[in-house]
Amino acid sequence: MSTPVDDPAPLDDPLSRERTHLADSRAALRAMREDVESLDISDVTANWVNAEVLARQIDERIKALADLSDTPLFFGRLDYLHAPGADRAEGAEGERFYIGRRHVHDHDGDPMVIDWRAPVSQPFYRASKKDPLDIALRRRFGYTRGDITAYEDEHLSDPAEAARTSKLLQQEIERPRVGPMRDIVATIQPEQDEIVRSGLGGTVCVQGGPGTGKTAVGLHRVAYLLYAHRDRLARTGTLVIGPNRSFLHYIEQVLPALGELTVRQATVDDLVGHVEVRGADDAAAAIIKGDARMAEVLRRAVYSHVTMPTEPVVVVRGSRRWRVPAYELEEIVRELQGRDIRYGAAREALPQRIAHAVLVQMERSGEAPDDRVQDAVARNAAVKAAVKQVWPPVDPAKLVLRLLTDADFLAVHAEGILDEDEQKTILWALPGSGKRAVRSVKSAKWSAADAVLIDEATDIVQRTHSLGHVVLDEAQDLSPMQYRAVGRRCTTGSATVLGDLAQGTTPWATRSWDEALTHLGKADGVIEELTAGFRVPTDVITYASRLLPHIAPGLTPVASVRENPGFFALRPTTATTEVVAACEELLRNEGSTGLIAADARIPDLAEALTAAGITYLAPGEETTAETRLTLVPASLAKGLEYDYVVLDEPQAVVDGEPDERTGLRRLYVALTRAVSGLIVTHAAPLPAQLES
Repeated sequence: MSTPVDDPAPLDDPLSRERTHLADSRAALRAMREDVESLDISDVTANWVNAEVLARQIDERIKALADLSDTPLFFGRLDYLHAPGADRAEGAEGERFYIGRRHVHDHDGDPMVIDWRAPVSQPFYRASKKDPLDIALRRRFGYTRGDITAYEDEHLSDPAEAARTSKLLQQEIERPRVGPMRDIVATIQPEQDEIVRSGLGGTVCVQGGPGTGKTAVGLHRVAYLLYAHRDRLARTGTLVIGPNRSFLHYIEQVLPALGELTVRQATVDDLVGHVEVRGADDAAAAIIKGDARMAEVLRRAVYSHVTMPTEPVVVVRGSRRWRVPAYELEEIVRELQGRDIRYGAAREALPQRIAHAVLVQMERSGEAPDDRVQDAVARNAAVKAAVKQVWPPVDPAKLVLRLLTDADFLAVHAEGILDEDEQKTILWALPGSGKRAVRSVKSAKWSAADAVLIDEATDIVQRTHSLGHVVLDEAQDLSPMQYRAVGRRCTTGSATVLGDLAQGTTPWATRSWDEALTHLGKADGVIEELTAGFRVPTDVITYASRLLPHIAPGLTPVASVRENPGFFALRPTTATTEVVAACEELLRNEGSTGLIAADARIPDLAEALTAAGITYLAPGEETTAETRLTLVPASLAKGLEYDYVVLDEPQAVVDGEPDERTGLRRLYVALTRAVSGLIVTHAAPLPAQLES
């Protein structure tokens, strides 16, 4: 409840008073849920469709009001010097607000917990001794299994109290990671809050090194935008795009924990899933297929199907014949070509334009045709035949298949765009190569890059549906054509782009965020940089940052704000059993442990763990009290985090990539997954770049 600061409640036991408020708030939340559960919609729905929609909305509301016993209902308190928005005259009464994950009110409608996204909550993240924002006291709460066990006060407007680091804040940041990613509403920092609360109208790109919280910032920005613009985004939709299924599984509980249940999650491959991906490209072919120049090749190929008419169209209606000459048809076709509309939309407009030309002739002859006559003429067999000949339908998958298998067709449409060697690189079967020709879309072994080309061609034919907001995480690994595919999903909306140029581990990895935003279609996006590290301990990030001059010169190294330097050790080994022993050592600590290794090393390590009787999980699987070790191929480590990590054979991680720079970037990712401690085990010499 919003309470006057001079609340007469006894001050001798503030912890007991806060526990009472927590219990009352939980009871109020339970009452809110029961009110929704008891709603009778039988008399307010006109039909079964409305009933279904309303029932679904009620069900979502009930889920959003769930009281998670281990999740604090509120994590902070603000005591304002004056009531927000009121006249700050002398003697004006201040107010008290409890800040939590969702709004809770009592039976009279008075707030007991304020949503962290509300304007009145903002000073919890932004206020400081230097700029108190009219806050007399900021209180943080410490919890154990959902119960308040401690609190910590900052008297921000008291000049006699010096600024200090919050111990509860540090403890929350360093709390062991067990299970999927959790929200950070209790620990959002001012620079993070500024990004979270940025407006819906603009696109924001966040460059952030390991442990700077960029993923959490992106997810919390979605939650904030849904709070501030709920009606608009309910109509247009929101989407979170991650690099792989393991990553999405890891983050999938963050938004539901904040009461947001309607945000869809997908990978780029999911978005462009027009065909089944069963093949793979070598790096050279994938780079060319992912190049933005391919968009123009595809556009040319699609519009090459349009041919200028050479014969008139003759429409017979009753005893009359109406003739549209070829030159007039050509004018119509050229006018449609000049308009900024999709190929398919122009094709749908063509019969109506021809029909209109016929109606003009009818009117000149004294007839008075209406819209029904025009529609009938547009469906006339002669008109339909002319449209099919002049502006035939295009199947995007068949078009891409022809480009990749017909050297002459590709050469015509790639002229001046791709050179001969580049064309040969992406062709599936060159003359005389001995490779079997691909005969159909279904039999083709499409690659992930091919699917993106088909998606581009599909958009040239028919506009892709745009969402209100898209979050794109681990964006540094996308090709220009993949950026275009994502951009199509938010042409009329905005985006939050998250990534780290130093963690780009594909041959086509992003070189600059300005370039990426241009391909996304959001060249006016704002680029923000997060450099304060909250996850990776000082000793670990300092060691990993030795690689930065070799993989991303010019990037600001992450500066850890952790008071605990963490545990870090280099362990030369002679046998796999010593790697297993390092895992056993770390498993004696509380929290999760990840064993990260080059993909080729995973089978041997799995066998060694099994022989030692240690159960383990695959990336994305949820840890339990019994199984807290995850065996992680280096290729899947990005975006994941563990309390403790054993990194096996750094040089093998580097060697597992097609080139040294990509390998060093993969190693940088693997080195920065630990929250509390890291052991690096190696039989082979360490990469020279780590010795500097």
